[in-house]
Amino acid sequence: MAELIGGLVIFLGMHSVAIVAPAARDQARSRWGEGPWKIGYALISLLGLILTVRGFGLTRLAPVVLYTPPTWLRHVAFLLMLPVFPLLFAANLPGRIRTATKHPMLAAVKFWALAHLLANGRLADVLLFGGFLAWAVVDRISLKRRPQSLRMAPPGRFNDLLAVVLGLATYVFFITWAHVRLFGVSPLG
Repeated sequence: MAELIGGLVIFLGMHSVAIVAPAARDQARSRWGEGPWKIGYALISLLGLILTVRGFGLTRLAPVVLYTPPTWLRHVAFLLMLPVFPLLFAANLPGRIRTATKHPMLAAVKFWALAHLLANGRLADVLLFGGFLAWAVVDRISLKRRPQSLRMAPPGRFNDLLAVVLGLATYVFFITWAHVRLFGVSPLG
């Protein structure tokens, strides 16, 4: 459990620097340069991600069950997961989806985390998905007072259609093949 918690603190902590210490982040970027800052950010985030994944996997050896969700909540989770991949694609494909949601990647994280919290009741699930949900909510609130400078694909007529088609195809790929192979759990059964 310590590895999972440590990984979450490192990963979400790095992703929270802009929330809690934007001036320190800007100072480090200007002192080290944009490239070294991004490399350091990526390496520390990767370390956190690796620890989180390993720690989460280790918790399966001795799971602590907090609650047992009713079976029907799995169906709700399937529905909540439907917009996740289209929103992830829309985050980098400017269009109406991006305009309407303002921050589609954070919306995707919230849907993903909530869906998994509803379908899973182990302590590790609550820590992982609850941590990401809390982070996404705090980050979304903080974005109202932070300047945005995101680079993305140019606006296109078909970006929304592309985001939805690619997103739904990725969703089908995940529920039918990738989820069980990557995480050892089939969302279908």
